[in-house]
Amino acid sequence: MHPTPSIPSRLPDSGTTIFSVMSALALQHQAVNLGQGFPDFGCDTALLEGVTQAMQQGHNQYPPMPGIPALREAIAAKVEALYGHRYDAQSEITVTAGATQALLTALLAITQPGDEVIVLEPCYDSYVPGIRMANAVPVPVSLDPHSHAPDFDRIAAAITPRTRAIMINTPHNPSGTVWSDADMLRLQELLHGTDIIVISDEVYEHMVFDGQPHASASRYPALAARSIVVSSFGKTFHVTGWKVGHVSAPAALMAEFRKIHQFNVFTVNTPMQHGLARYLQDPAPYLQLPAFYQRKRDLFATGLQQTRLRLLPCQGTYFQCVSYADIALPERDLGEAAFCEWLTREIGVAAIPLSAFYGQPVERQTIRFCFAKQDDTLRQALERLARL
Repeated sequence: MHPTPSIPSRLPDSGTTIFSVMSALALQHQAVNLGQGFPDFGCDTALLEGVTQAMQQGHNQYPPMPGIPALREAIAAKVEALYGHRYDAQSEITVTAGATQALLTALLAITQPGDEVIVLEPCYDSYVPGIRMANAVPVPVSLDPHSHAPDFDRIAAAITPRTRAIMINTPHNPSGTVWSDADMLRLQELLHGTDIIVISDEVYEHMVFDGQPHASASRYPALAARSIVVSSFGKTFHVTGWKVGHVSAPAALMAEFRKIHQFNVFTVNTPMQHGLARYLQDPAPYLQLPAFYQRKRDLFATGLQQTRLRLLPCQGTYFQCVSYADIALPERDLGEAAFCEWLTREIGVAAIPLSAFYGQPVERQTIRFCFAKQDDTLRQALERLARL
């Protein structure tokens, strides 16, 4: 028997993600899966028809490395219409294999070994591993523990001469908090005179509720000049499995981004790009998305109010966070991960512990549900949660 050579792990503290763990547990116990953030309903058939037509027309070979021109032009027009900033489709927009690839590529492009990158916790679980894979140093800064709004005094205190970037996320996963215009202006002021790059994760840009606008980094000239803005067609058009996203950035930053992009993925699914370019000609699907998800948020929240779970504010995304501190069961004393496992096994509803979004788990008896589900799925989950 020949031994397999051992290698030192690049990510020794990383295992299977909590999302995969909870989805597998939900399947095992036939639970309603409100854990992992994906819809259980289909996309617009017009989008599928556009992709099918592209394949039938022979668009099945490599596209240009940064993405097909028609899609990049459509993205540039969309961003300008929504946020008032015109990116050059030729030199400032790149189509990516989803947002996670875009975030890692951005980190690899802009950091050098030993550079520091500020992350605002709780944060999406790929941020810190991406920073470490780039041989940079993650610097966690806590968001406000109650509102999950940015604490700019803490951010300012974390900035050092080695700070290369700050990663921001609005609307925010996992909390559903939305950054305000004042927040973005404060960030713009804080970074003035520095060389700090902003990596702005805006994959939920079209899920902002109650009439609020989305405060994209693209809206603010001084931020746009230092920002790599990441978005996701998968989230916007209910096709998370397609793994197609896009990045907008000033030409100088995009040139470095593309150097990495061309060697870690090179390019992205051709017929999907053609289908998306055609589909973007009609703005209605993404303009109607806030109302679509706000109705689901309200349906789910109304049902949760009949339980002992305490709702936290949800201003955007398709996630609803709740506290289980008030349930009249001994399980309220469990840690968040253990509570989610119990909820999946015994109640039949899967959720995600908020502690999973911290480098060093913080226990606040708070869990996250995904309401990007059919109404019947949400009602089934609510019937089970009513037992709490």
